[in-house]
Amino acid sequence: MKNIVICSLVLLFISCSGNQNMTHTETAKIVAESFFSKDESALKKHTTAEGYASLITVQNMLPDSDKEIEVEILDEAIDGEIAWVKYKTSYDGKTGIFKLVKENGQWKVTNKGPREKGPF
Repeated sequence: MKNIVICSLVLLFISCSGNQNMTHTETAKIVAESFFSKDESALKKHTTAEGYASLITVQNMLPDSDKEIEVEILDEAIDGEIAWVKYKTSYDGKTGIFKLVKENGQWKVTNKGPREKGPF
């Protein structure tokens, strides 16, 4: 019985400690997919508070779409705690750029400043 409890605790610890740190490109892909499919919970999880507020404002102006959204990462740049990801989606075929910052050890999409220029 004692061995079962110990094994269960070890299994629980291992399953909860899985690698939840995604790369900046993985995060950008999830944010783009959740933005166009209007998955607000996933969007909120992978954005900063400012980034979420900005994306939700724009998202509310988009018409609903039931088609599958595919995201292609075109370019990326990283400089310490800031990353930039250029992507294209199947939603409209246009390119977009996300600025990401590390927040609590995880990459999150945030707002780009009004005069801030990225690497692309």
